[in-house]
Amino acid sequence: MDYQLIQLQIDGGLATLTLNRPDKRNAISDDMRAELIDALERVSADKAIRALVLTGAGKGFCAGGDVAGMQRRISAPAGEVAFNGWHRQQRVHYTQSLLHTMPKPTVAAVNGAANGLGADIALACDFVFASEGGSFAWSYIHRGIVPDGGGMYFLPRRVGLAKAKELIFSGRKVEADEALALGLIDRRTSAETLVADAQAWAREMSKGSATALALGKTILNQSFELPAEQIFAQGSQAQGICYTSTEHRESVLAFLEKSAAKGRA
Repeated sequence: MDYQLIQLQIDGGLATLTLNRPDKRNAISDDMRAELIDALERVSADKAIRALVLTGAGKGFCAGGDVAGMQRRISAPAGEVAFNGWHRQQRVHYTQSLLHTMPKPTVAAVNGAANGLGADIALACDFVFASEGGSFAWSYIHRGIVPDGGGMYFLPRRVGLAKAKELIFSGRKVEADEALALGLIDRRTSAETLVADAQAWAREMSKGSATALALGKTILNQSFELPAEQIFAQGSQAQGICYTSTEHRESVLAFLEKSAAKGRA
């Protein structure tokens, strides 16, 4: 697929995906979502890509869902509104699931306003960096709707249930400094170095065994929902796979060789 509304750059095993509708503050249209799905599927499937950084072009990270799309939905015949909305939700959730479950580290580099779906997209990543101009708002309430991009799942896990309710019920803006204090973001950095800082972190987080990273992330993503017994069971299964991996074998042999060399010295 030729991308028009996003940009995808791959450098040395690191993918940087840029939402590219700066004139619309990178609001997500249906066409943009199709490109985003294609890019995320590609990054997820490519074993040579070890990590992903997601950012926005221009002054904003992502303004949320495209209002023109909202207008088309409410203008549809009454008998079609619900099914059209359901179909759109399937696409939204699939996109978010691709990002959340990607078997490699993901970092959001929030360069400006992340509103509504944009805030949800950021939190679907493993780590969130923001510049001093970055901000977040779960502004769905101002359109008479609820967070539909995973915000009701991701946000309480970042800031706690009561604070998540406050932010979702009010729809207020959270500036970068407050976001850092709340644990909403992991690091606040300058606009000039934001993407480079996020890329450096992504490379650092993806140095280890790709097998162990993918399996560990899959289990950690479920650790708040599952009882300890199931987490232990999944961990045992994952470890069995890791025992057979090339990365494990090579690291053990390298360690033993290094130890033997020291013993001979």
